[in-house]
Amino acid sequence: MNKQSLPKLKAAIRRAADNLLGRQAADGHWCFELESDATITAEYILMTHFMDEIDDILQAKLARYLRATQQLDSHGGWPLYHGGDLDLSCTVKAYFALKAAGDSAEAPHMQRAREAVLERGGAAKANVFTRMLLAMFGQVPWRATPYTPVELMLFPRWAPIHVDKVAYWARTTMIPLMALCSMQARAANPRGAGIAELFVTPAEEERDYFARGGVLNRVFLALDKLGRAVDPLIPKAIRRKAIQKAADWCAERMNGEDGLGAIFPPMVNAYEMYHLLGYPADHPLMQTCRKALHKLLVFRPDGSAYCQPCVSPVWDTAWALMALQHTGDDEVTQSAVQRGYDWLLPRQVLELRGDWKEHCSDQVRPGGWAFQYANDYYPDIDDTAVVAGMLHSRAQRLGDPQRYREATDRAAEWMLGLQSKNGGFAAFDADCTRYYLNSIPFADHGALLDPPTEDVTGRVLACLGLLKRPQDAEVIRRGVEYLRTTQLQDGSWWGRWGTNYVYGTWSALAGLALVGEDRQQPYIRKAIEWLYACQNADGGWGETNDSYLDPALAGQNQGVSTPNHTAWALLALIAIGEADHPAVARGIEHLLATQQADGLWHHPSHNAPGFPRVYYLKYHGYTAYFPLWALSQYQRFSHTARNGDIQRPALH
Repeated sequence: MNKQSLPKLKAAIRRAADNLLGRQAADGHWCFELESDATITAEYILMTHFMDEIDDILQAKLARYLRATQQLDSHGGWPLYHGGDLDLSCTVKAYFALKAAGDSAEAPHMQRAREAVLERGGAAKANVFTRMLLAMFGQVPWRATPYTPVELMLFPRWAPIHVDKVAYWARTTMIPLMALCSMQARAANPRGAGIAELFVTPAEEERDYFARGGVLNRVFLALDKLGRAVDPLIPKAIRRKAIQKAADWCAERMNGEDGLGAIFPPMVNAYEMYHLLGYPADHPLMQTCRKALHKLLVFRPDGSAYCQPCVSPVWDTAWALMALQHTGDDEVTQSAVQRGYDWLLPRQVLELRGDWKEHCSDQVRPGGWAFQYANDYYPDIDDTAVVAGMLHSRAQRLGDPQRYREATDRAAEWMLGLQSKNGGFAAFDADCTRYYLNSIPFADHGALLDPPTEDVTGRVLACLGLLKRPQDAEVIRRGVEYLRTTQLQDGSWWGRWGTNYVYGTWSALAGLALVGEDRQQPYIRKAIEWLYACQNADGGWGETNDSYLDPALAGQNQGVSTPNHTAWALLALIAIGEADHPAVARGIEHLLATQQADGLWHHPSHNAPGFPRVYYLKYHGYTAYFPLWALSQYQRFSHTARNGDIQRPALH
């Protein structure tokens, strides 16, 4: 970038910052839409039919969204992400929801979806969670679902299968779902919606609901069959005790109007469980569940509506502040930034020892931040690393190093207490790596566990590098070694919580830079060269979610660049000291050229996995704050932009 472009850069930063400032809530936080595929919205409609609480006006809005997201110009069904192939389970649920909402099976869009489902083997081939829902609506027999006895609640912790041995999202989803399955829940379904036409073989006659995998999978299938045989022998008192324990467990973690686990599936399962247990509609738990679910709805100007899987205010606020804090020293900007920090600080969880306590020393005190407005049982290590590092940097910028010291020390203590044995960090727990559990029939999605990941580990290293606490040296050494071990042969790192290798490589490089790793080391140079090799002809970067299915697509998107991938690549290169490389200047020029009239950037793609290969998300904020942060970092650290005043790049 030449000196003549500097006014353009500064103007672009100002326009983007002004837009982002205009989206700040009165109390200081940001919360962008968090969109998934059609599944959650379809499940919301079907929940109202399960409960006999149909709101025809709302249902029409949700149905409009489902019709709009059907891919009639390609495969005819619903994908897991923008531009993706048809997903059978998502399509079955969307079709069922539209039929429940009143769409005729003979309508052209329904015929097209039905043909697509039948071409792929029919609804019998849908995943476990879909078949469980269909069983509750009487569309498949219960033998089409895995045997999931609620008596698991009574198992000792040393048992090979135990709720504490799976990830938080699986635990909160499974426990009320086990109760529903053990009670063989039956939906009210007042309008008699059904999808018999989606089966190649009638559901009652179908005998091939479970795929046969390896030896371990076959063992679990045999145990599943044995469990069904002995189920009638379980004393009713034992079942009642287990169901009550499940109900009490959920009630303890209800989390107010932010909902059980603060994510949609547990909220729905708990709501339906309490209903089947006879809780009246005006019971506080029922009211809380209903309000929590309704708060996930997004209403659009076109008259459609959809349901979010959760909300992301802590995450959005942290990154929005990161993007904004160096865009201007004017009072308006800095006042807004400080209000954001003031909103974040009191959301640190300092009292409750959540479920994570089962995976670390009894001496570890709480100190994390959740992803959502409130989720005290399940704070997020990724969010905590970002917020704690930012609080430290803010204190330094304000000339008051002790301002947030107590909060950052508590955050570090909590995170370090959850370092896994291999040196890495997961999102919520430590050593949640009992991979045999992914072979049980219930786990056909392969997402029961929360193992350490490269991106979260990089974020923790970045935080510790900023805090510069001498006592963290060994933790840092082990974290660096974990990243060196998990680096792929081409130099990249896999991305668990963002798509995909570009995100993982940014997260790792940023962390390694801040703990002082020499960028001239061969493994660092290899990562840098990989990023340069992935740059598109237009100067940007992009990556398809198909890279989770085919690693050969790492860093590729058929030459199409996206704002968030371009920003992640630039932030990685700037953090590691490559701000003056011509490729970085080209990337900046791409962001300047693609900035929209409103000052931000937009792209239809889903940019993160909820669960790789089976569930994806579109963070609407990613195309807003990450490009702005990349531009402001370039302005700070580029030799050209700074007229020779070279500074050491940092994350914050």
